[in-house]
Amino acid sequence: MKWDKYTIEVNTQAVDVLSATLCELGIEGIEIENNVPLTKEEAGSMFVDFPLALPEDDGTSRVSFYLESDEGALPALDAHKKLLEEIRAEMESMRSYLDIGPGKITHSETADEDWVNNWKQFFQSFTIDDILIKPTWESLEKEEFEKYRHVIEIDPGISFGTGKHETTQLCIRQLEKYIKGSPKVLDIGCGSGILSIVALKLGAAFVNGVDIDENCIASSYENMAVNHMEESRYAFYAGNLISDEALISRLEEGSYEIVAANILAEVILLMAPVALRLLKPGGVFITSGIIDFKEQEVRGALESAGFEILETNGQGEWVNITAKRPE
Repeated sequence: MKWDKYTIEVNTQAVDVLSATLCELGIEGIEIENNVPLTKEEAGSMFVDFPLALPEDDGTSRVSFYLESDEGALPALDAHKKLLEEIRAEMESMRSYLDIGPGKITHSETADEDWVNNWKQFFQSFTIDDILIKPTWESLEKEEFEKYRHVIEIDPGISFGTGKHETTQLCIRQLEKYIKGSPKVLDIGCGSGILSIVALKLGAAFVNGVDIDENCIASSYENMAVNHMEESRYAFYAGNLISDEALISRLEEGSYEIVAANILAEVILLMAPVALRLLKPGGVFITSGIIDFKEQEVRGALESAGFEILETNGQGEWVNITAKRPE
């Protein structure tokens, strides 16, 4: 399906008013682009795989919306003429009380597959110590593969997890350190399955993965297959461990040597007692996704749940806390 994309250039201060106006005109979703940096609090409520290197904020924003293209009918600008005229009229009215800036509307076309695939240009092969992580669509010569202890191929699809984000790298380094022998590992918030794959490559006997998003479960299974992992060594489940006792029972309490959770600090606060139940005595809880100003709060929650803190590590503004269930 093709879509017509309309982008309005305005001053950033006008974005909220324009957004409300577009909603009143029947436009249900918009996309806002600008160079306004995230506050530390905003950064702590999300993380993305690709670091945002934004240019200096110039005070302008681009507000875009998409309308279904009626292929074979009138040209887009004619088909949507009435709506565009209404938008222009509303913007002229705004100028009486607000400096909205240019108010210029530009048109382009896009397709569903563009939204799915365009991000791939930003994901290229990289290494974490002697582990090579590469996208499935990138080809490497055999000699390149042989340089590394492990090679992991990932297609995140619409799930989180290329491995490039600091939080994932912190987890991977902790898995390298704490996987000894053939432990059973639980990956909470498995996303694309990257930590589960790393755990198996490093010697884990079996990995269970859990995510609240069923798309992530499908992605994890697909990436396991891409990496030729034996099906008998892993299983993934969709569900919320914080509230689903049946899922906790299915995963078997007290059966894991390692639990890894690369999730947001707010979720770790709630997850700590559950992780304790799932770990064997002496088992290790590897947490990440913690913005630095949340470190003490998460540390306190882990200790209150009964964990002993083993170590804390940082990368950029993100923190890993590794803790142990007492013997």
